[in-house]
Amino acid sequence: MLAHLSACHPRASREEWARRIAEGQVRLEDAPAEPGDRLKAGQWLTWARPPWIEPEVPLCTAVLYEDEDLLAVAKPDGLPTMPGGGEFLEHTLLALVRRRAPEASPMHRLGRSTTGIVLFARTAEARRLVQEAFRSHRLRKVYRALCMGHPAGDGFDLDAPIGAVPHPLLGTVHGASPEGRSSLSRVRVLERREGCSLVEVEIETGRPHQIRIHLAFAGHPLVGDPLYGPGGTPLPGTTALPGDPGYRLHALRLELLHPRTGRPLTLFCAPPLALRRRGEATDF
Repeated sequence: MLAHLSACHPRASREEWARRIAEGQVRLEDAPAEPGDRLKAGQWLTWARPPWIEPEVPLCTAVLYEDEDLLAVAKPDGLPTMPGGGEFLEHTLLALVRRRAPEASPMHRLGRSTTGIVLFARTAEARRLVQEAFRSHRLRKVYRALCMGHPAGDGFDLDAPIGAVPHPLLGTVHGASPEGRSSLSRVRVLERREGCSLVEVEIETGRPHQIRIHLAFAGHPLVGDPLYGPGGTPLPGTTALPGDPGYRLHALRLELLHPRTGRPLTLFCAPPLALRRRGEATDF
């Protein structure tokens, strides 16, 4: 019994499964299981998972655009877009949006600490057409970020491939890798501040953590990023995870053709104060 559970469900250690069995959470047929029980084909083995206690996050959002096909909302810092990590289920942007629109499907996702626009489709046809627009790069995605240092030029492209790189806890994470997938980010410097720069980044591809990785690869990691350092790979000795907070990144603008009408649609989400230019209006 114990060997079977720990081999088939390795996300929990052997010791954790032993504890669950001892506490009566695991049942074989209709009786509490024992660690040494021998299993037979066709038997029912169940685990009564304790109530899911999720970390506290900002459970709020704002509707930026809504019609019968699309719903665009503003994601706050700290709120995961989707369930995952064994921690989040209801405390996610997806759960919040589906209270308003149960049929909504996310067309992309933002990192937990990234703020800004997330687009949802409300029909199967809208989902299909928007997915095709993402795949064929027929839309524009523009971000704001605060990076360390001062880039040499006011505008430049970054095309480091992104793939799996070693991580001490997870085994691998996404990072700059010669064996990775092709990626392209176009960077424009908006302001040079003391020790850092405000930049606008348009991403031609949508690799995981692309902006964080590309700017770090160029020697300008995002201010406060606990994971990615110069070179676009995890900082030496770090145990930080991709979802850990600290960095400043915001999905500012999304431009696409409306899946039903074919007309240009521009979605905009005002950036937080730290990502606004001097004198930029606070009421967008």
